[in-house]
Amino acid sequence: MHLRVVLVQPLYEGNVGSVARAMKNFGFHDLVMVNPCRIEDFGLAMASHARDVLQMSHSYTSLSEAISGANLVVGSTGKRLDTAQHHLRLHLRVPCLSPGELAEKLQGMEGTVALLLGREDCGLCSEELALCDMLISIPTSQEYPVMNLSHSAAVLFYELSRKKEQHCSSLEMARRESLDLLAERSRALLHEVRYPRHKVDYTLLMLRRILGRAKLTEREARTLLGLIKNIRWRIEATDSGSAGGKKQQEKDA
Repeated sequence: MHLRVVLVQPLYEGNVGSVARAMKNFGFHDLVMVNPCRIEDFGLAMASHARDVLQMSHSYTSLSEAISGANLVVGSTGKRLDTAQHHLRLHLRVPCLSPGELAEKLQGMEGTVALLLGREDCGLCSEELALCDMLISIPTSQEYPVMNLSHSAAVLFYELSRKKEQHCSSLEMARRESLDLLAERSRALLHEVRYPRHKVDYTLLMLRRILGRAKLTEREARTLLGLIKNIRWRIEATDSGSAGGKKQQEKDA
């Protein structure tokens, strides 16, 4: 498994340097940032001997560019939701895996995992969370649940590095292109079966999270694409037959 750490609009250069240091502590080197703050002397000082991680990092203007090509997109969140909130809004933030559970899920998988870490003041927004295949949250004390960006990053890197060291047979994860195509074809299928329009986006988000936790292989993704293709073909054939029969009835009349 290759881990790509994605910092979304980090506000403080000290935190960026500290994240780079934590990455190198646990054997990770691929750092990507989306519209970051300026990294100057203080950020470099906080990185210490991990300055090379900062120097090799890449910056992008959009999150879609930063996660391009990733087999799996994992978003981190510290915000907790209670059951009193509207059930459709819950889809954005639940279910959440713990760092240890994420590490278990990724064990034996081969591919690129993009781990998203949000802004220090407000984290990841709803649109960014909707792009994630899985969510992760560190179980902290309710007395003070909010962690510093670099501290939470270190916890995540520690858990992921523990599983990285365990050798086992690997399975190649589904390509991002296949997963995006699966989402596109699923939307078309919902449209063809006249699924309630106001539920489509939430249903597709739930499906994305289910498939994300399932750790689809490329073969499994292609099998699901074939299944949807056959369902849509049968619907189209049935609709065409019904339309032809109706025209014949009108002609006979």
